[in-house]
Amino acid sequence: MTPDVEAAVAEAFHAEWGRVVATLVRVTGDWDLAEECAQDAFAAALERWPRDGIPRSPGAWLTTVARHRAVDRARRARLGESKTREVARMAAGGEDIETSGDAEMPDDRLGLMFTCCHPALSFEAQVALTLRTLAGMTTPEIAHAFLVPEATMAQRLVRAKRKIRNAGIPFAVPPSHQLVERTAALLAVLYLLFNEGYSASSGADLVRCSLTAEAIRLGRVLCTLMPDEPEALGLVALMLFHDARSAARVDGNGDLIVLSEQDRTRWDAAAIAEGRLRLDAAARLGRPGPFQLQAAIAACHVRDQPATDWAEIAALYDQLYALTPSAVVALNRAVAVSMSEGPAAGLVLLDRIALDGELRAYHLLPAARADMLRRLGRRAEAAESYRRAFYLAGTDAERRYLERRLLEATA
Repeated sequence: MTPDVEAAVAEAFHAEWGRVVATLVRVTGDWDLAEECAQDAFAAALERWPRDGIPRSPGAWLTTVARHRAVDRARRARLGESKTREVARMAAGGEDIETSGDAEMPDDRLGLMFTCCHPALSFEAQVALTLRTLAGMTTPEIAHAFLVPEATMAQRLVRAKRKIRNAGIPFAVPPSHQLVERTAALLAVLYLLFNEGYSASSGADLVRCSLTAEAIRLGRVLCTLMPDEPEALGLVALMLFHDARSAARVDGNGDLIVLSEQDRTRWDAAAIAEGRLRLDAAARLGRPGPFQLQAAIAACHVRDQPATDWAEIAALYDQLYALTPSAVVALNRAVAVSMSEGPAAGLVLLDRIALDGELRAYHLLPAARADMLRRLGRRAEAAESYRRAFYLAGTDAERRYLERRLLEATA
């Protein structure tokens, strides 16, 4: 198989997985069947595209194959004549998935999000199931996002699907008065979806643009559905601020470029401007929350002046930690303190975080420690921390960056 075909299949997977699965879930009501048909379609692509060539519209090709697989499997499983006829009608008529479904549902993928985020499921199950079915993230990737073992996450996914099936949870956007109870999970899903695209947990590429674009697109749709929800506005602002720097985060070889060394002329000014407008709109609603605070921190990094106000960022992290006292927030706060008060002050905070043990498998903890030790001139200790971060890092780009830092520390 040629590299071009492999790249085309991989790109189509990230762009089209959620679209195909969401459509088949709505039509068949069977989550496992939908995922199996989508997997069959991508397997067929790997087999046929090297021989027949890459289709002009890979998404349409995959959707058609998945529809036919659904017809075959529905008949074999005897899901019922009405469902089989509906799937068959889709296969024959080429129903447009972008316009199918409830008139109040702008997108089948958004409907799938609401289904996954039903309050009958635990919060962790809501988020994990949506990432699996909507984004096509693997169980190891989702486990990485939650910092839990893969086996634990696999069990959560199985239980969540079973509960949706047994409880008859509908595939639909709920009435407006029920949106609020699902907001937290929906926002968490979009946040993790964006993070997996912005800084992939594994693989050759640091950035997966199809995931970041999808998260931003769905976030904008959610803001339209819930215009008075400040955290939705804050989340979209946060994603836009980060995404605006994507083109400057890696060089021509795919190597990581840290924020302080990025070419600011490559930043997306339009995305930054939209982010500021949405953050201002959220602030006017007068209900601050975690995503708005994170967006405010990100906004500090994309100001016009090159000097970063680390004291302001540290203060914002203090507010964020008061609302969400997580180990990751504590780590980011420690980094901000190291930049505003010096690396010694940051190390004191990192030592406390390390004692807790929650981030023992998180590569950014030893990476941050290595940077602080390097700035203090403690090269041997810095090298050891860079080495540990290197072995914990999940992407090739991050490993190459850490390897360069390690060589500098040992030179």
